[in-house]
Amino acid sequence: MPELPEVENARQVIEKALDRDIVDVDDRDEFECRPHRPGEIADALMGGRLVAAHRQGKAMWCEVRNADGSAGPTLGVHLGMGGRVIVTGPEGESGSRYAGGDPHVGERPTDKPEWTRFSITFDDGGMLRLFDKRRLGRVRLEPDIDALGPDAGEVTREQFRDLVGASTAPIKARLLDQGAISGIGNLLADEVLWETALSPSRPAKTLSTDEIDDLRRVLRRSIRSAIRKGGVHTGEIIPFRHADASCPRCGAPMKRGTVGGRTTWFCSREQG
Repeated sequence: MPELPEVENARQVIEKALDRDIVDVDDRDEFECRPHRPGEIADALMGGRLVAAHRQGKAMWCEVRNADGSAGPTLGVHLGMGGRVIVTGPEGESGSRYAGGDPHVGERPTDKPEWTRFSITFDDGGMLRLFDKRRLGRVRLEPDIDALGPDAGEVTREQFRDLVGASTAPIKARLLDQGAISGIGNLLADEVLWETALSPSRPAKTLSTDEIDDLRRVLRRSIRSAIRKGGVHTGEIIPFRHADASCPRCGAPMKRGTVGGRTTWFCSREQG
């Protein structure tokens, strides 16, 4: 599943599609657009405009304004495991193709047209497409975001102390709890715990106030870096999450375990 930085990159791409009149919508993929029937999303969007793109954690949604200027439905877009948002500018305008992550997604020789699961066409000839090879993404009207915790990139020190530091769960499991803090996935959790040299299985409530505050600082810094570089895969420890790898900081063997039901990699010396 994409993590906060990948979703933020996709949100920034969607901003290129704002304030453009919608003239066509392809919502025929009944799995990607469930529970809606073909044509239901199209009927809700036709003639309107996307006017704002929002994100909280891994959740992303767009505000829609109807043709008469009234508020339209909210359009939720979920990337799934490997979905990408592609936006093109006005037809014939060069250099106006935008894609989160891999800039060539959707146009490589191995990419198939049917992997575009949902699309919006604008009156200027440009498009917004959800390109999803694995068909695990989701497009739906009025998504429910009320159960999400504070965004991991914006959570305050006091919120982080209360929501993470008071938990009896292993620290990694608590970081992955989207109802506590939203946006942290498996890779980002391993990255920030390695950077802070914290054991992923250590109960969160045993961390000192200084450790909790340092973890939040590192988390926010790691998120900013991943957004800037194109994704969580650019983290420092990520290339070393495999058998026979050594910690790039101290040289000790990397160790594999399971925390919160998720595969976890950590330094056997510093985080053991």
